[in-house]
Amino acid sequence: MAAPVDMTGRHVIVTGASPNSLGYETARILASWGATVVATRVRNVPLMESSLKDDLRKIGASENNVTAHSLDLRDPESVEGFAVWYRENHRGRLHVLVNNAGIHRKTFTPRKVPTLAEDGREIHRRTNYLGAFHLTWALLPLLQRSGLESGDARVVNVSSGLHDRVGNESLFSDMPLYHSWDAYGLSKLAMIHMACEIERRFGESYNLHAVALHPGVVMTNLTLPPAFRGRLGKAAHRIGSLLTSLVLLSPNAGAQTIVMCASTRAIRGGHYYERCAVAEPSENSRDEAVSKRLWDQSERWVRTLPVTVGDAY
Repeated sequence: MAAPVDMTGRHVIVTGASPNSLGYETARILASWGATVVATRVRNVPLMESSLKDDLRKIGASENNVTAHSLDLRDPESVEGFAVWYRENHRGRLHVLVNNAGIHRKTFTPRKVPTLAEDGREIHRRTNYLGAFHLTWALLPLLQRSGLESGDARVVNVSSGLHDRVGNESLFSDMPLYHSWDAYGLSKLAMIHMACEIERRFGESYNLHAVALHPGVVMTNLTLPPAFRGRLGKAAHRIGSLLTSLVLLSPNAGAQTIVMCASTRAIRGGHYYERCAVAEPSENSRDEAVSKRLWDQSERWVRTLPVTVGDAY
């Protein structure tokens, strides 16, 4: 469990904070510890915000510690618009970016044919990695400035133990045999590379540190069994959800490593965390040359987008 930390004065963004998610619990906990938190999701933003505020009131914390905003990582305009809104409403201060938002399509019935995003890229890579990279790039000037001013800014990338399903070669070419679990793992491998490269590029010069982590196998919206129609279908769904809850972590338990990485003063940048401690990721994720190549490739991609907020500072 993450030990409570006084987060007063720290400005935090948590992506993917839908109710019953790791992001929701992360945002709730950090806000209850005094952080100024912006939580994001794609739809039903007012509902998420009111739920978070209600939870804070119930424990005697200030509901003003949390606000919410829409963000779709697959939409460049949404990412750019969010970055502009954040900069204008938070006076350019951002100490912690938690890249938690992500998708895992067809968890129980893996796809053998790729699903593509609007721009033609594989959906997991486009959302989980490229969307997170774009957001981080757009907010990078704020993180650098806050790192210099406060002595500590950080990016927390939520990865997965499934990153070890794939190798680095698939980061730069199509997988010979597509499997949606491998595609998900590949996007999470890329998140580890991104965290390591942020640490190498900006750790010493800007006091901007980055880590990646595996939160554990958690019962969230991504891992709940699918619902079926009809009375028998609903009953099967309830039984399946109950059985799932017996073997998976709760969102609150799964959020502990994220919260610790976002708050503890003794963070070890460039490392991979699990169960609130430094852990050993796959050998592929520790290849510095690959991290640099992937960053350079991603930077070239983000510069092709119509507007790049990071270049406007």
